[in-house]
Amino acid sequence: MTLIIIVVTALVSILAFYDHSMFARLQFNAYQVIHRRQYYRIVTHGFVHANWWHLFVNMFVLYFFGTSAEHIIGQLATAGLVKFPVALYIVFYVLAIVFSSSISLYKQKDNYLYNSVGASGATSAVLMFSIFFNPWQMIGVYFIPVPGIIFAVLYIIYSQYMAKRGGDNIAHDAHLLGSVFGFIFPLFIDLGLIYYFIESLKRFQI
Repeated sequence: MTLIIIVVTALVSILAFYDHSMFARLQFNAYQVIHRRQYYRIVTHGFVHANWWHLFVNMFVLYFFGTSAEHIIGQLATAGLVKFPVALYIVFYVLAIVFSSSISLYKQKDNYLYNSVGASGATSAVLMFSIFFNPWQMIGVYFIPVPGIIFAVLYIIYSQYMAKRGGDNIAHDAHLLGSVFGFIFPLFIDLGLIYYFIESLKRFQI
């Protein structure tokens, strides 16, 4: 399913690169959502990207950690905690897009000029979901291996700081909310998974 999401996102994004009217219709604009009831934008903006590099980075992260998340959900299904793993994964991904834009929806509801695009919120959620189940996995940050749980803490702190600071045209709010959503989503599957996370932390294997 991760590969399907990547292909669909890439196709939509590439088409939107060359069709500005399509790009404008699909991007997130809180004013259009609230005042003109174009609710579809809350989801469609996650399938459109600003440029090739933006698309590549998000799909690169999604490929590695999305496949990991799928595998984890499959294991949860084997354990009897999930009945429809593919459906759950799709719901998780879509809800991550929606949830990650919620703050911007509130803050920018009267700002006609505010627009945003990209799957960053969803890919952040997928990344944190993977870290929840394997907190000591190594993640390359500028080719430097960092334990997943340490990366998660630093990433959330950085996103929160930059969201307050602003001024760089990056939707840090989406990164922050996506990260939080991805980390707590396992608890909606089964609250007892918090004990699995705690035991994983205790193992401290790098």
